[in-house]
Amino acid sequence: MKRAIAVAVLIGASVFAVSCGSYNGNSNATTPTSGLTFRAFVSNPLSPASGGGGVPVLNIVDASKDVVAPQRINLSGSVAQAGMMTTSPNKKFSMVYSPSSNAVVLVDNTAETVVASGNSSLPAVALPGPSESMFIEKFNTLGYVAVPTAPVLGQDPGAIVRISLGSAVINAVVPIPAVRFVVESHDGTNIMAMADNSNLVKLVAPSLIGISDPLSAVCCFDHPVWGIFSSDDTTAYILNCGPECGGTASSISVVDIPTKTVVSDIPVNAATMGLISGNTLYVAGTAPRTPCGAGTAATSCGTLTVIDLGSSTVTATATITDGYHTRIELANGQIFVGARNCTNINDPTSGEVRGCLSIFNTGSSKVTVSANNGDVTGIEPITNRNVVYVCEGGNLRIYDTTTDALQSTQIDIVGQAIDVKLVD
Repeated sequence: MKRAIAVAVLIGASVFAVSCGSYNGNSNATTPTSGLTFRAFVSNPLSPASGGGGVPVLNIVDASKDVVAPQRINLSGSVAQAGMMTTSPNKKFSMVYSPSSNAVVLVDNTAETVVASGNSSLPAVALPGPSESMFIEKFNTLGYVAVPTAPVLGQDPGAIVRISLGSAVINAVVPIPAVRFVVESHDGTNIMAMADNSNLVKLVAPSLIGISDPLSAVCCFDHPVWGIFSSDDTTAYILNCGPECGGTASSISVVDIPTKTVVSDIPVNAATMGLISGNTLYVAGTAPRTPCGAGTAATSCGTLTVIDLGSSTVTATATITDGYHTRIELANGQIFVGARNCTNINDPTSGEVRGCLSIFNTGSSKVTVSANNGDVTGIEPITNRNVVYVCEGGNLRIYDTTTDALQSTQIDIVGQAIDVKLVD
């Protein structure tokens, strides 16, 4: 009951905050639309403006030809920046996060405009703090955002906020102290909520939000930072960050969802991001003081761990770039792994140029490190093509999965490429 009361109080405060957000009518509309049938959106906070300076936009790319459309989605009437993005499962909507204003704007992908009501664009949704994790749920009507510093009456800060895509308002808040990451199950019945300063993972039942206590806790972990559901949603694999996040030991905890218990633990060198392909789990992370070996001037490296889920055993490891790994995607047998704050090398004497992107070939186990400096902030495989779009050091790069190198045709995003998503 205490939690339910706190939820109700915070919902009221959040809706009021939304109503006070900046908004200047329907200035965000893009007319006409690009007319493209296979598109990628690239978030760009610094697109050149006619009066000088930069404005936040979504650049529209023809993902079949690797060409930037002349049209763009102007977000300047709604948010100050364009950063992290997430798309709905049916590809009809996108949520775009503005880190400078801690707000999200909702985009109608088909109309290539900010979501509108009548002739007016809906205002951005003001969040009660910064976020680095969000998603649109499987039914394509609600967005969930983790806000670790959200104020909660009578409790420690931290909450998941739920956003109505149709009205652009926060319609529910679930208090979870310091919640940093959220992951939805395939069937939409559970949300994993993780705070990396806690030894608990909270399971949220969306169907119970606003009705009864939607939370249940699973114990015990070591700075959990990510989770992956099995294809049937009966098992979850929790990534324990361990020493990389100030803890003791990195591992993958196997959780039985029906009983909400940890049934086994698989030790790994490091773990902050991962994905499952078939019966194999790939996990990336950087343990402190991990050497790189010969062939690079970098003195610290990360590890990609390959785990067979049938036997719960590590079958291989590979050396990748260091940094905090936040992006991982599978494309045509290649695992693309991106990090931020890695060791960048640009040595004119040896000619070595090295950044934060690693490409692991699942067939040969060979690792290719990108010869481009900069954080990796977005990775998107392009369906039915041998290319992957990567936002790397503020640039959009196009990699050929048959060579693990940049393809000859590249795209120049004028401004800064932060994130990239296919919307068709």
